[in-house]
Amino acid sequence: MANSLGLILANRAVVLGAIKARDLVDITVQAERSRVFDAVWVGDSLLAKPRLESVTLLSALASVTERVRLAVGCMATFVHRHPVMLAHQWASLDVLSNGRAWLAVCLGGPDSANAAQAAEHAVMSIASGERVDRLEEGIGVLRKLFSEKGASHAGRFYQFQNVTLEPRPVQNPCPIWIASNPTGLTWKGGASASSAAVERGFRRVARYADGWMTNKLSPAEFAEQFGRIRAMAREEGRDPARLGSALYHNINITEDRAAGLAEAKAFLDAYYSAKFSPQFVEQWTIAGPPKDCVTQLRAYFAAGLGHMALRLASWKQQAQLDRFLTEVAPALGDR
Repeated sequence: MANSLGLILANRAVVLGAIKARDLVDITVQAERSRVFDAVWVGDSLLAKPRLESVTLLSALASVTERVRLAVGCMATFVHRHPVMLAHQWASLDVLSNGRAWLAVCLGGPDSANAAQAAEHAVMSIASGERVDRLEEGIGVLRKLFSEKGASHAGRFYQFQNVTLEPRPVQNPCPIWIASNPTGLTWKGGASASSAAVERGFRRVARYADGWMTNKLSPAEFAEQFGRIRAMAREEGRDPARLGSALYHNINITEDRAAGLAEAKAFLDAYYSAKFSPQFVEQWTIAGPPKDCVTQLRAYFAAGLGHMALRLASWKQQAQLDRFLTEVAPALGDR
């Protein structure tokens, strides 16, 4: 899916009381009818950042749409979910949507992120240090169950024999992406990962994923990092041209860029129960008048980005969506 746009739905905002669940349905219908967006994205969390459950919400959206892809980015609870049950749920979503399910998995946060994140791992009886191995093994289990009859698996965490998943996904293969940002900024603006961890994160995408979703990168940084991943994919014996890319980004359309970034920071702080640095928010947000937003978006596509997933970084979700559809999207033209 080259040079496409996705709309990120604020499914956590329902828990925060900022919007109603029905609003997410209505916004999705509007996004589909606009033909501007090729996908709608939802977030995923259990206790750390509570929200409407992702697979349930996407299943509801499947019933009111026919064209847009139904995506979760990222599924932070992937390491908590038994992959056999998740494979059944995800295949069912793909059948209900006639082949539009798009799964982007991730590690979720470590215990050190905050008490809520640690509680999420504890209540699911998952050790934080197991997340990488569970993610890699879980992807392998899903791929087996999506593509094989009488599948068997003997891993560190999961073991089964002669399992046939029904129904099978419509998509073959059913895409599984990895979302990661190993070189991103921390909330206070410092470095977030060692060079060894960065290399492992890139190699994981190159080895296991159908595509890479990331965030908080400039166009130049994206081009450099995705180039490294594609080179690793070639080393792994895979065709790098078949590896997709997406950026999970924010947008605030306003005549006053400084005011837009301030509004985005207030929204993101509340949404994530955090206190992000202004530098962090600016790196994660397209902001300014419509013309400037168009310029910033074009720069990412020019850098080789395949898909831009945009969250409206404002509590005025409908107003921002209307401005995007009427003032930004038409000026983007052919992407």
